Amino acid sequence: MHTKAASPGMKMKFQRAEPKAQNTGNLKLVPLLITFLVGILIWFIPHPAGVQENAWHLLAIFVATIVGFILKPLPMGAMAVLSITLTALTGTLSVTDALSGFSASVIWLIVIAFFISRGFVKTGLGTRIAYLFIRTFGKKTLGLAYSLLATDLILSPAIPSNTARGGGILVPIYKSLAETYGSRPDDGTDRKIGSFLFKVGFQGIVITSGMFMTSMAANPLIVTFAKQVAHVDISWTGWALASIVPGLVSLIIIPYFIFKVYPPEVKETPEAQELARQKLKEMGPLKTSEKIMLGVFVLILVLWIFGTQLKLVDTTVALIGLSLLLLTQVLTFDDVKKEQGAWDTLTWFAALVMMAGFLNTLGLVPWFSHLMQHSIGGMGWVPALLILLLVYFFVHYFFASQTAHITAMYSAFLAVAVAVGAPPMLAALTLAFFSNLFASTTHYGSGPAPVFFGANYVPQKNWWSIGFAVAILNIAIWLGVGGLWWKVLGLW
Repeated sequence: MHTKAASPGMKMKFQRAEPKAQNTGNLKLVPLLITFLVGILIWFIPHPAGVQENAWHLLAIFVATIVGFILKPLPMGAMAVLSITLTALTGTLSVTDALSGFSASVIWLIVIAFFISRGFVKTGLGTRIAYLFIRTFGKKTLGLAYSLLATDLILSPAIPSNTARGGGILVPIYKSLAETYGSRPDDGTDRKIGSFLFKVGFQGIVITSGMFMTSMAANPLIVTFAKQVAHVDISWTGWALASIVPGLVSLIIIPYFIFKVYPPEVKETPEAQELARQKLKEMGPLKTSEKIMLGVFVLILVLWIFGTQLKLVDTTVALIGLSLLLLTQVLTFDDVKKEQGAWDTLTWFAALVMMAGFLNTLGLVPWFSHLMQHSIGGMGWVPALLILLLVYFFVHYFFASQTAHITAMYSAFLAVAVAVGAPPMLAALTLAFFSNLFASTTHYGSGPAPVFFGANYVPQKNWWSIGFAVAILNIAIWLGVGGLWWKVLGLW
């Protein structure tokens, strides 16, 4: 048996996976010039009637920031700092207002979730959970795929970086299992099992990223926009409750669909169970640090679920979890300081929340909503919302970042949906779910996509064709099964 892979180096692989998502490359002058030119062009276009001048200038900085996120002349955090600086320097907003995004509690929720997620990697608990599922359900290839998706589902509420979750914990295991069966991307054996596992793994992480507020880094950004635009408060529990039924249905149907349209040559995988047993034996009994990590994780989930009754907001619960991990020394403050993804997210998140909030306060988003309302006026809110959702979904082919897409379009589309009569919470949540599901389409449209695609097990043609089919299936599931479930919940 070939057992090369899944182990001691996995922790290091996780730590190395994060910088890829942060774009830590050198300054790119041409993209930076294009970014500034876009902002300058919009800045000097006469602002429309009904739009304040400072609102229009903030739009120029905002659009330039999104272009910068797409072209990546600098890391996202650096682009955000430039945006905050220009907002204050030009007098578009006061420096106090320009820095106000850093005080948003929802930002700190996702930042703290990053810190907590480090505990899963440091203790090895995330890897142990994966092997426990493989040992139990990995006798057949399809069962093996479901085992790893179950691992992702369990870890997703506490690991907000889906790139780190996929690249740091899951991809090394997928690769190890594929090589165990002699399936490699460079010798014509990719279809034995590797292609199927990697395609299912990616589509699975797309689904789990939309199932919890804390399972994708930009999800809390959506929560902020929903509050600013539609005046709805999406709680952690409310998000999870609305997504759980369509999410589980997708996690059951999508792997089976891929198994049928892109079947692996190997259908039985008893060796995978033996590999899992071997790895679990090497890991030994559950360590004290793992027990504490598991206990804190369960406590956080319980407090999130019953937070309303206990009068605890989601960010307070996250702070409780982090404090317990620090007090028990499962995490040290050095671990917190080294979590670069969290500090990077804090910076760009704060800039986007600030700009989006003031675009709404200064009247630009309501103005756009009123303008768009006339273009789809006359139809009921159901067909209007459906059109908005489909446009929002498929325009993602033009985006290389979920965050950029959400920042550029979520608020505007939500405002229009509410303006045509769609129930605010329903519109906010469906757009939120689609903000994750649209990543299924391409090999560049989300953080995990290049990680899974870069393993070279699935050719681009197959990646796109299967991705499109999965996208259609997910839309049907989430609007069909989900729509009925949301009716039961009273969302419409």
